[in-house]
Amino acid sequence: MKPERLKSIDALRGFDMFWISNGEAFFIALFMFINTPFFRDLALQFDHPQWAGFRFYDMIFPLFLFIMGAVMPLSITRRLERGDSRKQIYRHIIQRTVLLFLLGLVYNGLFNFDFAGQRYSGVLQRFAITYFFAGIIVMHFKTRGQMIWAALILILYWVLLLTVPSPGFQPYDLTPQGNLCGYIDRTLLPGSFCCYNFGDNEGILTMFPAITNVLFGVLAGHWLLGASDNVRKVKNLVIAGVLFITGGLMWSLVFPVNKYLWTGSYVLLTTGISFLLMTLFFWIIDVKGYHKWAFPFIVIGLNPITIYVAQGIFDFSIIANIFTHGFIDSLGSFKPVFYQFSVIIVKWLFLYFLYRKQIFLKV
Repeated sequence: MKPERLKSIDALRGFDMFWISNGEAFFIALFMFINTPFFRDLALQFDHPQWAGFRFYDMIFPLFLFIMGAVMPLSITRRLERGDSRKQIYRHIIQRTVLLFLLGLVYNGLFNFDFAGQRYSGVLQRFAITYFFAGIIVMHFKTRGQMIWAALILILYWVLLLTVPSPGFQPYDLTPQGNLCGYIDRTLLPGSFCCYNFGDNEGILTMFPAITNVLFGVLAGHWLLGASDNVRKVKNLVIAGVLFITGGLMWSLVFPVNKYLWTGSYVLLTTGISFLLMTLFFWIIDVKGYHKWAFPFIVIGLNPITIYVAQGIFDFSIIANIFTHGFIDSLGSFKPVFYQFSVIIVKWLFLYFLYRKQIFLKV
């Protein structure tokens, strides 16, 4: 019998994608419209810090990786348990990896044919590579082995930064100019970089600790899809969330939270918050049955890659302007808020059309 799909996972995925589908621009505009010191400070939470530190918007990427891992017990482990061919599952992992990577290149402007200026790493490329390695680990190891791999990756990454300097700098230099990750990107990664001058935000070396966000998501998936009662599931998720956050804060004393370097403390902190968010959505939607409010998020969550790629190659504001240009200038200082809200609605209606037609990009 096919396992029941958890609405909470789709809703949480949609909640996550909402913020990079103009959600953050809408709230920034809204908070700046209110324009009190509190709301101006709150608007800063929808942008990344210049280097080290943590803001709300730093959660978006690792949360998606975590959710990607949470569905692996269903897409890989249970297929193995029911006797599906390993060759077939390997083929699926490789196909998905290649497709995600190619979509990432397209999103970054592959069809501009500017190969010297092309950015070869990126968000979807990180999805692809972390999915591949996490998928192989899940294929060959049980839950304990998966967690051992996650711990080893984080520790080895930390030890590498502790002991190996980039040329001209001391070991464990975590500055933008001197960090080892940036040096490896400058040496091995062709094309352009984002989002700092000395390396890439989704560069080569930082790819490895990101795998652990996926593996910790696999642990959450095992608990959610397991035979335990819902109270036990919620208890496990909450305890894990608190422990990961505590561990991340403690580790940050010697290994600062930094999204650009994807530090171990950043992994643990974001994983802990991901556990708690998943608990909240699971308890409200799947346990208590309150799911109607989450329908807008579910529509997004069923086609997350579609909207991510589509908004990268098509300007949805063109459509929003068609319907708002006749009156939007009369809104005065509220215009930016309404404009960003209009773009959100256009994107959501596009996804709702696909939802009604049962068209889903399965990658």
